[in-house]
Order: sequence, then C-alpha cells, then structure tokens
Amino acid sequence: MLVRPLAPHLSVTPQLSLSDVATVKAQGFRSIIVNRPNGEEAGQPTLVEMQEAASAAGLGFAAIPVLPGKATMEDAREFAAALAALEGPVVAYCRTGVRAATLWALSVGAGLEPDAVLERIAAAGYDLNGLRPRLEALYESSRSARADGPCNGSSDAP
Repeated sequence: MLVRPLAPHLSVTPQLSLSDVATVKAQGFRSIIVNRPNGEEAGQPTLVEMQEAASAAGLGFAAIPVLPGKATMEDAREFAAALAALEGPVVAYCRTGVRAATLWALSVGAGLEPDAVLERIAAAGYDLNGLRPRLEALYESSRSARADGPCNGSSDAP
C-alpha cells in the first residue's frame, strides 16, 4: 500500500483491499474516501464492503465514485464536503490515486494557485498537468469574484 500525502489532513493511494483497512487504521488514518465506482475491475471490493470494513475498524467513510477522466465540479464539491465532515487524517483512493488527487485539486483550485496545487500533486508522484487549464480557470474565476464582491462600492446601504 503506497500512501501519498497531498495535504496535512489528506493522503491518496491506489486501490485498497479489505485487508488494507486495518493497515490504514494502524497508520493513523481516521477516515476513508472511495472514488472508484463498483465493478470497475474484477475482484475490487464493493462500496458496501469497504463501508462495512471501515465501520468495523472504527473509521469514517464516504463514497464519491467517479469514472476515469470524468471528475466534475459537483464531484469536487462532494469531495470537499466529505473532507470537512470526516475526521482526519483521511485517505482517499481509486484505482491508481489519480481521481482522488484530481478531486482534491478541483476542490481547492479556487483558493490555491495552480502551480501550488500541481506541485503538491507532483510531489505525491502524479502528473496532472492536464488539469492546468481547469485549475487556472477556477483560480481566475475566484479572483474575479473576490474583486467584484460586495465591497466594490455599489452597496445599496444608506
């Protein structure tokens, strides 16, 4: 099991087995997020099996299944909500860890410069430079929204 930290409260890893749940707990993780849909590959544990294993080990659990290359902003919002709700540190997984890293990147992309996001992901051993245009758009959109926010002098207050 190769666990790769992305943030102080989050690490990603390739596919976990049911027996890996005990190792996850022994390594100090408090919750698991699954980003892989059921039946993607023969022999992978189902979401229900992983939830039951996590529960039996006293770990928090969330499932946000995403097809490869199909992560949406709604998926990223669900990922962020799960991170906020679950006790950390959290380990998230999919087949290789790329979808989990992608969801994290999209969930923080509005608040972190794209280079910083991609550097953290690269340090974890993933190349997600293909996300750069999406991350740049998120970051720029967020900067524009802050600049055009309620403090722009157009208040209706007396």
